[in-house]
Amino acid sequence: MPGYLDQYGAGEERRNRIIAISIVSVVSVAIVAALAWYLLKNHHQEGVVKTFLADIRRGDYQAAYRDWGCTPQMPCSGYAFDKFMEDWGPKNSPPDPAVLGLTESESCNTGVLLSVAVNRERAEKLWVDRSGDAISFAPFPICPHKTPFEIMVHRTLGRLRKPLLQ
Repeated sequence: MPGYLDQYGAGEERRNRIIAISIVSVVSVAIVAALAWYLLKNHHQEGVVKTFLADIRRGDYQAAYRDWGCTPQMPCSGYAFDKFMEDWGPKNSPPDPAVLGLTESESCNTGVLLSVAVNRERAEKLWVDRSGDAISFAPFPICPHKTPFEIMVHRTLGRLRKPLLQ
């Protein structure tokens, strides 16, 4: 005949195991979600620049100028199509299709700072505004007002983003 206290604590052990599994599951999901958000937060702006670079690679400079946010009918103030062709066309330091591509992406304030390898000697920093997807040359070489922690996270976890840039 079983004793009165033989089953004492059995329900508590099961409850503790369920609580531990629940906590580990919630923490794991939170870590995976945070990492996915960090890796994909600039995905749209990276896509805008990838489209621009694909147009440059194909030699479709009118489409690339439109990707920049300008049209021949409404040219960007201070950046006419002739100047665009000097920067991105085949004459001065032309883009090398084998090298042309994104190398780094960094989120800054209201936009994204993207590094682009144009050819073996030339790299450009581009800025994509989050509100209108307009591309321009970066107003600064690195993101201002970053804390040392943010810089460290970008330099370590930013390497995980590199395969996504290809």
